[in-house]
Amino acid sequence: MKDQVLIEGLGVETTIGVYEWERNIKQRVMLDLQFETDISPAAAEDDLKLALDYDAISRRVTSFVSESRFLLIESVAEKTAQLILDEFAVQSLRIKVSKPGAIDNADNVAVLIERTKGS
Repeated sequence: MKDQVLIEGLGVETTIGVYEWERNIKQRVMLDLQFETDISPAAAEDDLKLALDYDAISRRVTSFVSESRFLLIESVAEKTAQLILDEFAVQSLRIKVSKPGAIDNADNVAVLIERTKGS
């Protein structure tokens, strides 16, 4: 069995969009992150040093996305996934990036990707 650590509904204000008016405002994107990891060492010892530090990941992702100026949510997903794989002890992840309200008659648009370290 593969254990999962999830961060759901991470909201970030950023510059995102292809239209000129979008380049001059901040919009909210939502990120859902799912990591495969073995939580048993951390659980057995009740020790943060043995766990995936989801607070550190959340802060780093928030900082990265908020300071970025992407055109596409696809780019947000890809670059954020690569950042996490490069900087944290994560072997694989799923990341969903949502842009609520991007389409007038839809609640949300989103992309969902899966990435593995080294592939």
